[in-house]
Amino acid sequence: MNGIPVSDAQFETAWNECNGSPAAVAKHLDISERRVYERRNGLARKGVILVTGVKGASGRIDAPVSAIVGVSELQNEIRTLRTQLAAARQDTLDQDYVRSKIIKLSEMAVVPPSWLMPTKFAKSAPGVPTLFASDWHWAEVVDPTQINGVNEYNLEVAHKRARRLIETTVDLLNNHMVNPKYPGIVFALGGDMVSGDIHEELMATNQVEIMAAVIDLFGVLIWCVDRLLESFGKVFLPCVTGNHGRNTHKIRAKGRNYTSFDWLLYCFLAKHYERDKRVSFLIPNGPDASYRIFNHRYLLTHGDQFRGGDGMIGALGPIIRGDHKKRSKQGQIGAEYDTMILGHWHQLIQLQR
Repeated sequence: MNGIPVSDAQFETAWNECNGSPAAVAKHLDISERRVYERRNGLARKGVILVTGVKGASGRIDAPVSAIVGVSELQNEIRTLRTQLAAARQDTLDQDYVRSKIIKLSEMAVVPPSWLMPTKFAKSAPGVPTLFASDWHWAEVVDPTQINGVNEYNLEVAHKRARRLIETTVDLLNNHMVNPKYPGIVFALGGDMVSGDIHEELMATNQVEIMAAVIDLFGVLIWCVDRLLESFGKVFLPCVTGNHGRNTHKIRAKGRNYTSFDWLLYCFLAKHYERDKRVSFLIPNGPDASYRIFNHRYLLTHGDQFRGGDGMIGALGPIIRGDHKKRSKQGQIGAEYDTMILGHWHQLIQLQR
């Protein structure tokens, strides 16, 4: 422009009119190409991103195709995002492959059944009962002679306890409640259902190997669900994994469920009842299961994420701190809950929350 200073607006207009061709811009503004590149970089430092064009089949510039400034940064970001996407797809592939190809399990609904969230509530209805089963440690052995006869545990005892749990539940809810007419029952499975081989001591003392324990417990849980169906008509099973049933040395945060025999057991159960519309499952990919009973929001988790405690307060400290952190985290993602149910600590503790 014959030595007349070119404003940023004039330069940007010329750039767009010349379809991002530095040579065309230089000729249009009557400046050198070197000056064009300097102005382009100067605008980039101000946050103005210009695009360059490429020649099409006709030999002329057709359209802008790539960012001039920050291309390498954008390419790095794209590579990072592609890596993350590939990892996410791999987790999904693992889950879908096991469910659909190996177990041949059709896609499971992640929404609890409609009878848990009715549109109308009967005034005389007693509600929906929840039976919480967790930390069965199937196949673990406790020798009473080694602990002064305080306790005993083995497969025979475990079978008796499972049967007594179900029969007592049926009796209490049907014979000791006013108007025992329930739309169904929630049978929550909280993890650590099998003892596992996570320690050398357990590997040496478990009554049977892990695979045999899973198959044995599979049959017992089928009996439990069938008995509950017989008494309550419908059963909803939210299921989470524990820390004992894993096949890795240390428990994993990523892909936790896919290394857990708890998760495999739940999938086998879901496959068994796949055609029975009276039975519904919630088997999440992560450590927590969120669901509603009427308008009350529940979060089921195993509890091994909560650590700490001492001889004075025992499990209260880690549970209360863990609940506080969990509520804050769930609130940030719009998944608040009213009541948390967890096992892991092998104690009955009923807190206000």
